[in-house]
Formats: sequence, C-alpha cells, structure tokens
Amino acid sequence: MTEPTRLGAFLRKSGAFLAVGGVAFVVDAVAFNVLVFGFSGNGPMYDQPVLAKTIAIVVATVVTYVGNRYWTFGTRTLQRRFSRYVIFIALNLAAILIQLGCLAFSRYVLGFEGIVADNIAGTLVGQALATIFRFFTYDRWVFPDDQAQAARTALESA
Repeated sequence: MTEPTRLGAFLRKSGAFLAVGGVAFVVDAVAFNVLVFGFSGNGPMYDQPVLAKTIAIVVATVVTYVGNRYWTFGTRTLQRRFSRYVIFIALNLAAILIQLGCLAFSRYVLGFEGIVADNIAGTLVGQALATIFRFFTYDRWVFPDDQAQAARTALESA
C-alpha cells in the first residue's frame, strides 16, 4: 500500500472512530448528567457520581462497539468472535477505570464537585484519555484485520 493510500485509510478510520466516539460522548454525558443532576439539580444518583458514571459509560460502550465494529472497522475480516468480545470487555474495563479515575480524583482528592467539575473531569478529560486508549487498542486487539495479518504472515514465511 502506498503512503498516500495508507494516510487516506488512516484518516478515514480516525474520522469514523471520532464520529462514533462523538455519539458515545453525547450518550455518556446525557446519561451521567440525568443520573447525577437530573432536571432540577439533584438527580437520583447525586451522591453516587462514580456509580452513575459507570452506568453511563457502559451504555456508551455498547454504542461504541456497534459503531466501531460495523462502520470504523466494518471492512475487516474477523475470526474468533467470542475472544474478541472478551478482549473488548477487558480493554473497556481499563478505559472505564481511566474515566472513573479522573472523576474520582477530581471529586475525592481535589474536592471539586458539581455539574461543571464533574463534567470536566469525568466526561471531558476522562473520556478524552479513554478514547485515545481505545483507538489504539481497538485497532490492534479488538478489530484487527485477520485477512491482512494472514497475508503478511504468509509473505514472511515464504
């Protein structure tokens, strides 16, 4: 594959990944804010922001799986589907810990709380770091191109 072709493929994949992530970002933010702050300032989980964030991330993760599997990495041939689910879940647990760590650090170490602080720490900073982590790990371990890998292996062994 030539350099311009690789660059174009990388930009298409990155753009699709960011678009899917944008939708998941909105899902995460809306779910979190409704759970914690509701429509009047105190939602049903106001005193449990980390649990609310966990629920919001899990819902958003379903969106990212579907979007990334069928759009971002939709042209890839994948085998061993069950193991890919396990890998996806394990990597998303790590990504969830990144987001929750940002929220918990802000809330419980720095003492910041409220709609602005929680959204900056858990939704903006946490999700940005988790998205970078997901981009590189999904590409390599969750949705690798099995057909391209098999072709490279065949060339190396020839």
